[in-house]
Amino acid sequence: MTIVPVTSADLDAAEVSWFSALCSDDYRFLGVPDGDLRSSWAHCSQIVKTAEAQGFRNILCPSSYQVGQDTLSFVAGCAPITDRINMLAAVRCGEMQPIMLARTLATLDHMLEGRLTVNIISSDFPGQKEPSPYRYQRSREVVEILKQAWSREEINFNGDVYSFSGMTTDPVKPYQTGGPLLYFGGYSPDALDLCAEHCDVYLMWPESKDDLAGRMQAVHERAAEKGRTLDYGLRVHMIVRDTEAEAKEYADYIVSKLDDDHGRKIRERALDATSLGVSHQSKTREIADDLGYIEPHLWTGVGRARSGCGAALVGSADQVLSEIEAYQKMGMRAFIFSGYPHIDEAEHFGRLVMPHLKTCSLPHAYGRVPSEPPATPLAAGDRR
Repeated sequence: MTIVPVTSADLDAAEVSWFSALCSDDYRFLGVPDGDLRSSWAHCSQIVKTAEAQGFRNILCPSSYQVGQDTLSFVAGCAPITDRINMLAAVRCGEMQPIMLARTLATLDHMLEGRLTVNIISSDFPGQKEPSPYRYQRSREVVEILKQAWSREEINFNGDVYSFSGMTTDPVKPYQTGGPLLYFGGYSPDALDLCAEHCDVYLMWPESKDDLAGRMQAVHERAAEKGRTLDYGLRVHMIVRDTEAEAKEYADYIVSKLDDDHGRKIRERALDATSLGVSHQSKTREIADDLGYIEPHLWTGVGRARSGCGAALVGSADQVLSEIEAYQKMGMRAFIFSGYPHIDEAEHFGRLVMPHLKTCSLPHAYGRVPSEPPATPLAAGDRR
């Protein structure tokens, strides 16, 4: 029995995903820059190809301004070099005019033949600081416009931020029926309301299982008010080895050259550095034991040099698998893993854990991906 009702209650598999370090987030030693692991097209696309070869079903492509490369350009570049893995594109709502964003995402969905998923982001823009309610209202309006563009003949929208009337939706119809699944992470009341009404998968950062359960219950209550259920997911780092001792030794190794002042600067340069979710990750580090563990296999050391997701599952293959199974029993259907360096850790996980997991693609499980090109202006539909 899951903690809360979930959309995919009967699904006996999970969408097991990896992470492409577009935002200067790959290291051999945390906080120590390594030119071979820079956020270049060559390196980050190799992460994607490695993840696909290891059997991961999706890959998160994050968004940032100060470091790394543009997310949607990167996703477009990955279309011709992959054929199985989905792409989870982080979209910072408002950066692009919504109708143009709808066209861009529909184009990517066709390029990927239904392998696009979208992570809705509501952070501040570079050089701007906006109140949280405004940012989430802007995101809400962007999502509502996207849904009109993907499902109607015209966009007619009158909001606080955007207003459009009689705007044709050709050619922005997506490849997937109903459009790409929307993934979302956020902690504020405004964030929960947006997710409850419009999104499909609520993503969480690592905390104790009790705290994660409470977060799932809070989100479900908002969704239930709107007559909806959601699926739930966890974004967490991985350190898995043949034995627990080896895994814990490697955890110590990757922070062995970390200067805490430099780690703080890395955390603070992120646009979401002052968000409620990041503050929860900081609190999680504060309550950890002297070795950085808040549960026997959940280690918070990663957060010393990283904003956002700041903890790793550390252990043997059996131990890590048991943790994943426990999360699945709670009701989680999506996992986004990563590790340092990202290619090496993807191969460790692929060798040690992946053969024991039943995986799926959530867009396919939801029935979103057609078996043949759809009758859209960018596929098999009539040209108008």
